[in-house]
Parts: sequence; structure tokens; C-alpha cells
Amino acid sequence: MILEAVNVTYEYPDGTIALKNVNFKVEKGQVVALLGPNGAGKSTLFLHFNGILKPKKGQIRVEGEPIHYTKKGLMKVRQKVGIVFQNPDDQLFAPTVREDVAFGPFNIGLETDEVERRVKDSLRKVGMLGFEDKPPHHLSGGEKKRVAIAGILAMNPKIMVLDEPTSGLDPRGASHIMRLLYNLNKEGMTIIIATHDVDMAPLYADKIYIISNGKIIKEGTPKEVFKDVKTIREANLRLPRIAHLVEILEKEDKLPFNKPYPLTIGEARRRLLDKWKLMETPSHSKVRR
Repeated sequence: MILEAVNVTYEYPDGTIALKNVNFKVEKGQVVALLGPNGAGKSTLFLHFNGILKPKKGQIRVEGEPIHYTKKGLMKVRQKVGIVFQNPDDQLFAPTVREDVAFGPFNIGLETDEVERRVKDSLRKVGMLGFEDKPPHHLSGGEKKRVAIAGILAMNPKIMVLDEPTSGLDPRGASHIMRLLYNLNKEGMTIIIATHDVDMAPLYADKIYIISNGKIIKEGTPKEVFKDVKTIREANLRLPRIAHLVEILEKEDKLPFNKPYPLTIGEARRRLLDKWKLMETPSHSKVRR
């Protein structure tokens, strides 16, 4: 496992227990989605992954090693695990895009030439070359998100953790961000996403965890997770819209569908076409007549 939370419990200073015996495993090269409604504990769990928060009980392991909460240990883990916050304004603070992306590499003592190379390469990957001298506060929401991702990329992490990466973006901006993450994953980066967007998760995730009230209540492939409709709804989530449509067609219109329901437009189209072709076969035509 490249990242693992083992029996993690976290209590806030006011006594609120935010995480309760959480177990969470990510294999190298996976895209993993953590699904849950607001307040479920997604952001709290993510802040444990590079040592921003320390569990009251349990361990976070990166590449099999527990995090050591010393200055040296935290610096080591933060070069492996980069976190992109939900609001990029919480992450962007330098006067220019170049200085913002360069901050991390300079902070770990890299030479100027290497920092410049990383800044240029990171901005190229996120499609922000040419914005080096722009103040971050003059950028759009989607551009800010891409610069925040570039700042993490400049550290050459093995794992990128993103809290609600499409939050606040229009559909086109959200699509650009998810395409960027897809490409980074194809280059070998492990991606972990916290979201409540149940339509997006099946398109990209290899594995899904459902978190509710600080507990992991379901895990598995998208098909395994969304097959459990009762648990999805008990977690104050819903089925992807395509799956919900098929559910209605089956229950209200008596159109038979084998479970699990399709989760994407492409899958639904294939299954509907298969049914149509089956109805057009001679044996079925005779039945209809």
C-alpha cells in the first residue's frame, strides 16, 4: 500500500470526535474517491495524510512507514504526499504565480535552476504557462485551482490528495480539472479525491470509500458501492443520475435491468442498445406480434 490509515480516531479540542476507527487503503497508481456529505469527516481525514493533523489513536502509513511527527519526518512525508485544499485561496499567498509555485521547492533547499525547471514543468502540465507574473488573486477559480495543483506538482509528490477539486467551478472548468488529474494518474501519480459528486466519482475512481459521521461505512469498486442503494441513501448521498434514471425505468415503467445499474452514460447506452437489439431478433418479433 502506498498510503494507509489504520484504526484512525481524531478528536477536536472541543471534544468532538471527527473520525472513529477509520481504515483506508490506497494502492500505488490508483484513483480513490472518498464520498460523503458535508461534515462527514472527509477533510479531517485528508489533513492526516501528510501530518497536518495527528490522530488521537491509530496510524497513517506512507509507503509502509508510519508518519513521524518531527520536523524532519513531516518534511519527508510532505514531499511524498501533496494536498490541494478545497478553496485555492487558502493555498495561494505569494505575489505572483511563479513565486507561489516555487515556494515549496525553495523551502526544501533546491537550487535556483532546479526550482525554475520545476516551476516551468508544473505550469506546463496544468496549462498555465504564460501566467508566471500574474497575481493569483487576478485569476479565475479554475485557474487558481490549476496553480494550486502546480504548486504541489513542483514538489514531485508520489500522491496527490484533493479536497473537492471541482467545487465552485462551472462544468467546463470542472471537466478541465478532472482531465488534468486523469492525465497525471496515467503518468503514474496516485490520486485521492474527497467529493460529494456521485456523478463524477464512477467516471474516474478505481475504488470508492463512503464516509458518514466520521466512519467508513462502505468500500469497493464503483459498481460494488453503488449497488448498495440502501447504504448510499443512509449516508445522505444519492445514486448517480444515470443509475437513478434506470432505477425509475425498472420500478415505474417495468423495463427490466440486471443489477448493478449502469453508472455512466456510456454504460447505460450500451445496455439499452443491447436490449433494443434483443427485442429486434426474430424470436422476440414473433412474440410481439
